[in-house]
Amino acid sequence: MTSVETTHRDGITDGDDDAAELPTTPCSVVWSGGHSFVLEGVGGRARWAGVDDRGRARFLTDAEMRRRGWSHDRR
Repeated sequence: MTSVETTHRDGITDGDDDAAELPTTPCSVVWSGGHSFVLEGVGGRARWAGVDDRGRARFLTDAEMRRRGWSHDRR
């Protein structure tokens, strides 16, 4: 079996095209900018919760996460 590296930036995927979409399951974890973000639902609206370089809470929408770039693995 061959290993295919997959990266996600601006909705473009190198590798598996089906993996280009952000996860939608609550408590899913993705990585962006060296930090982990967890998908949490708030009042029917999902958002990605994480921290910045100083440990302050950071909340991102799906669109913001796509703009920043993300992956399933820490990079």
